[in-house]
Amino acid sequence: MNRYIAACAGFALVIWALPALPPPSAVVDTAPLRPDAPPLHRADFGTDTLVSPQARQLADWVAQTGDHAGAAFIIVDKKRASVFVFEPDARLRAHSAVLLGSALGDVSVPGIGTRPMAQILPAERTTPAGRFVAERGRNTQGEDVVWVDYDAAVSMHRVRAGTPIERRAERLASPAIDDNRISYGCINVPVAFYESSIQPLFAQRKAMIYVLPDIKAVHEVFGFLGTASTERGASRSLHAPLHSGNGVIGSNSAWLER
Repeated sequence: MNRYIAACAGFALVIWALPALPPPSAVVDTAPLRPDAPPLHRADFGTDTLVSPQARQLADWVAQTGDHAGAAFIIVDKKRASVFVFEPDARLRAHSAVLLGSALGDVSVPGIGTRPMAQILPAERTTPAGRFVAERGRNTQGEDVVWVDYDAAVSMHRVRAGTPIERRAERLASPAIDDNRISYGCINVPVAFYESSIQPLFAQRKAMIYVLPDIKAVHEVFGFLGTASTERGASRSLHAPLHSGNGVIGSNSAWLER
């Protein structure tokens, strides 16, 4: 009996020592944020106000995941006909208008890189969307370019005059977006922009180029809800040696005016 009384007394003492809980409706989460938690890393577009939500989302994803392997990287926004060049810490270095494939679409037709220009149909003149390990190279005329998708003969290069009726330089200078779809798939940038912001970036190493889609959802192309999905041209490591032969594609390819 005495042991029973002592046990009850001890149990009562424990209950008396516990703090009173508030009623369920009054329970709130007041735990402070961890002071040592690292801040969420976001891309810095500076004061540029012409950035689409998709471009900002993609740039933030690159910054947070480190997918660019600590190198400078490039985002091409096809819907806005714009290109953004970022420092390794995801701060915007430069941006410009671009010319893109005349056809809407996010994939290249298989084998298009080896077909003559005359055999490329208007509906096939797309700039593919995705994540690409890009590298410097040269065309058959010895001009330096940046290969985006080597197998599809898609590169980023200086704008050329082309045929007078195309008015490529005028299209680049125009504030409109719809008239920037004129190429066979390559990404054309102003000459000065290429030489000041693109060429130096690829002088010593490869770098990532991310091309936003025309039609597909962004997460469908880049795998925001899982692993990065579209990696055409990205099978080669970002740290691997530059393409053998300096990236010169065969003379029978469609690249020359893509």
